Amino acid sequence: MKNVIFGVECIAKVMKKLPFYFLFFLFLSACNSTKHVAEDQHMLTQNYIYVDSVRNKSTELQKYILQKPNPRLLDLPFGLYFHNFGNHDKPKTPSEWGKENPKKYKFIKNIFSEKQSIAYANTFINLNNWFLSYDAPVIVSENKVKRTADNLWAYYKNQGFFDSKVKDSIHRYKDKKATVDYHITTGKPTMLDTIKVNIESPVLDSIYKASNVKSFLKSGNQYNDKVFRKEAERVVKMYRNNGISNFNESALGFYVDSSRTDYKTNVDFLIAKDRFVEVNNKYVKKEYKIHKIKEINVITDYSYTQKGQEYLDTIQYKGINFLAHEKLKYNPKFLAQSIFFRPGDIYKDTLNNLTRNHLKSLKNFKSTNIEFTPISGTDDALRMNLFLSPKEKYTLGFETELTHSNIRNIGTSAKFSLTDRNAFKGAEILKFSFLGSYFNANNGPGWEIGADASLEIPRFVAPFGLSKLVPKRMNPRTLFSLGSSFQKNIGLDRQTFTFLSDYKWQYNSKKTIQLEIFNTQYIQNLNVNRFFDIYSSEFRNLNAVAQNYDAVNGTNFAPLSTDLGAQATEALSFIDEVSSNNTGFQTTNPEDYDTVLNIQNRYNIVTSDFLIPIIAYSFTYNNQIDFKDNNFTFFKLRVANSGNLLGLLSDNYNANGKKTLFKIPLAQYFKTDIEYKRFWDVGLNSVFGVRSFLGTIITYDNSDIPFTRSYFAGGSNDIRAWQTYELGPGSRNTGLEFNVGSFKFLTSAEYRFDLFGSLKGAFFVDAGNIWDISGSEFIDDASKFSGLESLKEIAIGSGMGIRYDLNFFVLRLDVGFKTYEPYLEGGKWFKNYNFSSAVYNIGINYPF
Repeated sequence: MKNVIFGVECIAKVMKKLPFYFLFFLFLSACNSTKHVAEDQHMLTQNYIYVDSVRNKSTELQKYILQKPNPRLLDLPFGLYFHNFGNHDKPKTPSEWGKENPKKYKFIKNIFSEKQSIAYANTFINLNNWFLSYDAPVIVSENKVKRTADNLWAYYKNQGFFDSKVKDSIHRYKDKKATVDYHITTGKPTMLDTIKVNIESPVLDSIYKASNVKSFLKSGNQYNDKVFRKEAERVVKMYRNNGISNFNESALGFYVDSSRTDYKTNVDFLIAKDRFVEVNNKYVKKEYKIHKIKEINVITDYSYTQKGQEYLDTIQYKGINFLAHEKLKYNPKFLAQSIFFRPGDIYKDTLNNLTRNHLKSLKNFKSTNIEFTPISGTDDALRMNLFLSPKEKYTLGFETELTHSNIRNIGTSAKFSLTDRNAFKGAEILKFSFLGSYFNANNGPGWEIGADASLEIPRFVAPFGLSKLVPKRMNPRTLFSLGSSFQKNIGLDRQTFTFLSDYKWQYNSKKTIQLEIFNTQYIQNLNVNRFFDIYSSEFRNLNAVAQNYDAVNGTNFAPLSTDLGAQATEALSFIDEVSSNNTGFQTTNPEDYDTVLNIQNRYNIVTSDFLIPIIAYSFTYNNQIDFKDNNFTFFKLRVANSGNLLGLLSDNYNANGKKTLFKIPLAQYFKTDIEYKRFWDVGLNSVFGVRSFLGTIITYDNSDIPFTRSYFAGGSNDIRAWQTYELGPGSRNTGLEFNVGSFKFLTSAEYRFDLFGSLKGAFFVDAGNIWDISGSEFIDDASKFSGLESLKEIAIGSGMGIRYDLNFFVLRLDVGFKTYEPYLEGGKWFKNYNFSSAVYNIGINYPF
C-alpha cells in the first residue's frame, strides 16, 4: 500500500501537553515496577557477560541467553508498566465480578437488564486482561541461568576453545531486582593440523576430484564448528549437482583427534561408499550411482480430491508428458520453458530448484510439488513428476486509500481490478484496473477516474531473435500496459494517456535488470485558467507586484480580479505588460520584475501539455534473503532519457521555443536516480538502517521538466519534518503550494526497536533538500546548486515514531521536528524544534 500523510492540527494541540502527561505517567509507573513480583522472587534487570575479564556486549552472544530483561525505551520498561496497571487477583468472569462488586452489578441489572450487567462487568475484566497481556516481569530462574551458562560454554567449544569455562552468579537485591553475571574463560584455541579426505567409492571419488573446488577446511586455521558444517554443505551440494540425488550429510563423517596436548588436531574426513536401502522389508547396502532423468510427467490441474483419477488429456512435447484430468489449459510449448530437465539429463539440485522457482514465478499456481522416484528395475533412472495446482483463473481485487497533501485536504480513493490468469494459454496474466478517487481540495471537492489494462508475459517478446539474449533461467518478463485517467477540480483537470513496454529479468538471486523500451505518457491540462485559483500563493505575489507597478507607472492593474472567469485573463495580461520590454520597471523594481518572470516561467511549466517518451535502464541489487532478514544491502540505479528518439522525428518548435511533436511539447531530458539502503540487526529485536538518494535531471534543446517528473522534498517517506512539496529549493522558503527542483539529495538514519507486543518504536534523522541545476535565467541564486557551498543548505529533521505491526502491513505514526532550517535568517538550529511546529505523518509500512 502507498503511504499516507496527515497533518492534523488537533494532534499538535494535544502533543504540546504530551511531555507533562508522559512524565506524570512515568512517575506513577516507575515507582512500582516490581508490583507483581512475589516476596521470594527477583526481577531480572540486566545480564553481564565477561570474556576473559572484559565486558562483552556483542549481539552474537545475546542469542544464547535464555532470560532477558523486559524491553526498555529510554531505559524504561514501558510494557511492564502497562502490565502493572493490571491485577492478577481481579475477577476472571462476570459472576465473580458481580460477587466482588454487588452494588454496581445490581444497579445496572435493575435499571437495564442482566445482559447489560454482564457487558458492564466484561468491560472491566477485558481492560484488566488487556493490561496483563503486556510484558510480565521476567523472574530470575536458576535453571535458565545454568542452561545459559551451558549454551555459552558450547558456543566457545564450537569455536575451538575446548578448555573454556563459564561461571555464573546471580546478584539479588532488596528491591526484588536482580542481575546475572556470566564470567567466561576461553583458554587457548585449538588449530587444525593435518586434514585427510578418505573416499572409498570410485564414483564419488571421481566427482570430488573433478569438481576442483577448494575446501573450507584449511590446515593452520582455528577449529570452528561452523566451518565443518559449511564443508559438509559444500560436499552434499557438489554431489547432488552431479547426479547423486540421494546423497545427504549422513554419508559424511569428521573425525577429530582430541588426544593431542599441543592445541592442534588432525582431521579425517570420511565419505561413505554406500548406503542402506529398504528392499522387500529388508535393509541392504547399495553403492552410490549417477542418476539420470528418464521420464518427466507434468500434471497441470492437480488436486488432492482427484488423486488417482484418470487423465483425460495428454500431450507430449520435447519428451515431456503434459497431463490433465480435464482439458489441458496450458500450452506445452510455453510451460516447458519453465522446466529445466529433459529426458536423459543428469539430475542436479540446481535445476530442480530452478524449475520450482520458475514455476512459482509464473504466479499461476497455488502449489508446485516436484517428486523424483526410482524407476523399477533400474539403479540409476528417475521418474520426475510435477504436480501443479492452478490458482483461480479469474480473481477480483479491491484496494482503498486515504490521502492528504498541503494542496489537498483529506480524500479517499479506491481501485478495483480483474485478473485473468493464463489468458492466452502461456501463463500470461491479463489485468484490468479501474480507479476512482474523491478529494476535498482547498478550492472545493474534486474527483479522478481512470482505467488501465496490463499484460504480463513470462518470457521476452521481442523481434529479431532478441529474446534469446537473456536465458530463461533468469526469469525474463515482458509487460505491456495501457491506461488513461481524468481529473476534475484537482489541479488543472489533467488527463493522461500512458503506454508502457517493460522488460525485466533476474540476473541472479540478488541482481535484477529492467529495461523500459517505450514508456510514453501524454499529459493534457484541460483547465489552465484555474492556475491562479489553485496556486493562490502565486496570485497573491503577483497582486502585490501589481500594486507596486501601479504606484510606479500610474496604471490601474491592482487589485487583480479574483473572479474565476477573469482571474487568469487579468493575471496573464499583467504578466505580458511587465515582461514586454518594460525596462523602466525592471530598473526601479528589479525584485518585483524577477518575481513576475518566475511566476510566468512556473505558469508555462505547470500548464503546459507534455509528451514524455522514456527509455530507461534500471539495475537493482538486493541481498535480503526473506522479509525476516534484517541484515542486508539494497542498491538501485536508474538511468532514463526522455525525447531523444522521438525528438529526431520533428524539427518543429512552439512560440516558447520548445520542440513539439504533433504540436505537443516534447519533454527532453536525462535523469539519473541512485538509491542505497543498508540495514543491521543490532540485537534484542532492534534494527538500524540508513538510506541515501541522489537524483539529477539535465534538460537539453531548451526543454522544460514536466512538473510530475521533477523532484520534491518532504513527506512521510522523505524528510518527515516537512510536508510534501514544502521544503526548498535551496535556501528559499517560498511559501508556495509546490516547490520542485532538478537535483535532489536525501539521507536518513533510523533505529527501530520493540516496545511491547506488536507495538514498535523508532528514532530517526532525515537530511536533504532539492536544488535547481537547469541553468534557467528565471531561477534565483538561492535556489541553484553551486557545488560544495550548497551543502550548508541541507535541511535536517529528526523525530520519533510509533509503529503497530498487523503482520500483513505496518501502521505508522512519525513525528518530525525541524532541526536545521537552511532558509532561516540568523539561528538555523532548533529554532522551531517543538510539537506545535512538528509534522505528524501517518503512513502504511516503513518509510524505507
